[in-house]
Amino acid sequence: MSVQQSFKAAVIQAASIPTDSVACARKAASLIRQAAEQGARVLVFPEAFLGGYPKGNSFGAPIGMRKPEGRDAYASYHQQAIRLDGEEVALVAQAAADTDSFVVMGCIEADGGTLYCTVLYFNGQEGLAGKHRKLMPTAGERLIWGFGDGSTLPVFDTPYGKVGAVICWENYMPMLRMYMYSQGVALYCAPTADDRDTWIPSMRHIALEGRCYVLTACQHLRRNAYPDDFDCALGDAPDTVLMRGGSAIIDPLGEVLAGPDFSDETILYADIQPNQILRGKYDFDVSGHYARPDVFQLQVDTREKRPVSAVGAAAPQQEA
Repeated sequence: MSVQQSFKAAVIQAASIPTDSVACARKAASLIRQAAEQGARVLVFPEAFLGGYPKGNSFGAPIGMRKPEGRDAYASYHQQAIRLDGEEVALVAQAAADTDSFVVMGCIEADGGTLYCTVLYFNGQEGLAGKHRKLMPTAGERLIWGFGDGSTLPVFDTPYGKVGAVICWENYMPMLRMYMYSQGVALYCAPTADDRDTWIPSMRHIALEGRCYVLTACQHLRRNAYPDDFDCALGDAPDTVLMRGGSAIIDPLGEVLAGPDFSDETILYADIQPNQILRGKYDFDVSGHYARPDVFQLQVDTREKRPVSAVGAAAPQQEA
């Protein structure tokens, strides 16, 4: 889809409500409407905004042990996770429809007994358009989140360009980035929980490498978002900052257009000029004229991997 006109995009730097996913969805809907009132057409929320990112919690799992309180913590976390047919998704979908905006929403998705770190895509009046499950949880995340597969690596063709998302440290996976570039991603969304000084240089590199706009969103979250009995290695003082934000919007030549902001909850805006992408690809198109398929080729398996498949199941019995 050809995009010529400039438009406004927003990254939402806000604290989730990890103890009440429905209240958090209502907060998200309010933020969507607030950003849309300022003219934003594409909105990106942080990683695990719905369901929460349990920063500092070890879930009671020393090597070789699982403590009962860790099992309790997981059960509580699972209860706050969202389901695709749940009220939280409906609330966000309605806000996206009311504002006719494209929303990229980080969440914790429950599927059976397993949780996934997921991004949901809401395409205006069309509602929920698809999802991406994080392929590779990092470090302790692997205890509480399952692994996505290649079936949820979509890029969506929208009136604002092709939109896709890569979550947090997935952005350090060169082959995943290459696949996104090969799909022509124009608005490369990076929901994250990484608030370190090293994050923005990586985002600038990706913008330059892909010659795309990068929209990265991180929560600004304090300890008081959790109850007093929440196990947190960062301390228990209510004002302790667990995630300090650092959200930003970067153009295809690596210029930071908005952010990074480390001060508090905020919404950052930038004008997107689609022609900048073509201006950038003039001298570097990593999956086009700057590729060397005679030397390097990437094969991507986009098939869904199910642990159980019924083969040759009997047809339902018909009544005589």
